[in-house]
Amino acid sequence: MADDMSWTRSRSAQEPVEIDTSVPSIARVYDAILGGKDNYPVDQEIAEQVARAFPDGGEGARTNRRLLVRAVRHMARQGIDQFLDIGSGLPTAQNTHQVAQEVNPEAKVVYVDNDPIVLAHGRALLEDDDRTVVVTADIREPDVLLGHPDVTGMLDPDRPVGLILNAVVHHLLDEEDPDGLVETYKKWLGPGGYLLLTHFCSSTPEALGLESVLRQALGRGQLRSMARIAAFFEGLEMVEPGVVYLPYWQPDEPVKAPLDIAGLLVAGGMGRKPGR
Repeated sequence: MADDMSWTRSRSAQEPVEIDTSVPSIARVYDAILGGKDNYPVDQEIAEQVARAFPDGGEGARTNRRLLVRAVRHMARQGIDQFLDIGSGLPTAQNTHQVAQEVNPEAKVVYVDNDPIVLAHGRALLEDDDRTVVVTADIREPDVLLGHPDVTGMLDPDRPVGLILNAVVHHLLDEEDPDGLVETYKKWLGPGGYLLLTHFCSSTPEALGLESVLRQALGRGQLRSMARIAAFFEGLEMVEPGVVYLPYWQPDEPVKAPLDIAGLLVAGGMGRKPGR
C-alpha cells in the first residue's frame, strides 16, 4: 500500500487506469500465488519468496478463497442482499457477486481495493452487471472509502450489509491501529449486518517465516494470534463455530485432521451485529 493516497479518488468509467508494474502489489502477488496471469515479474519474484518461506503450494490462499465462498453463501441465505468486500483483490473463480447472486440475483456488491489494476479488471468483468461495482480506495481511510459515491449510491447501511474483510487486516501494521479501523467499519454496519474477517495466524514457525517475507518485500504483513483475531469481533454475535482455522468453518465436507501448515495459516470467523 503506497503512502500517496491520491490515486484512490473516484474515476469516471472512461478515465484510464494507471498501473505501476515496477512496484509489487499485494493483489498481484496473491494472483501469482494462485497461479493467475494478472501479475508481473516483480510480483512473481515475491510469490517465489513466499513459496520458499511457506511451502504449501498456494493451498493456504485457496483455503481462504473456499471459505469466502461458504461465508458469502451463508450470508445470502440469511437474507443479506448487499455486500461490501474490502481488499477484494483480483477476480478469480467464484467471486463474491457470483456467489451472492446465485442465491439472490438481486444482490448488490461493492468491491474495494487500493490497487488500480483491480478496477481495470473489474470494469471488464462487470461491464453488463449494474448491481456490482469496483471502487479504488484504501481500508486505512474509512471516511473516504465509506463516503465514496459508488459505495453510498449502491449500499444502504441502514439495512443489513455483509462486510467482508477477507485476508486484508493482516496487511495493517499495529501502528496503523487495525483494531480502531475494524471498529469504525463495525460501527458503520447496521443492526443485522455481518462481518466476515480472515487473518494470517501466528501459530506455526512457517507462518512466522511468511510474515518476514511480507514485511521485507511489501513493507507490510503482520500475523496475529487466535486471541487477537477473535478480538476483532468484540460486540458481535458469533456465527458457529466462532473463530477457528478456516477448514473448520462450516466445511462442505469432512476435514482431515491434523491440519497441515496450509490449514493452520489463516483463522477467522463471522459475527452478526445485534439489534434486528
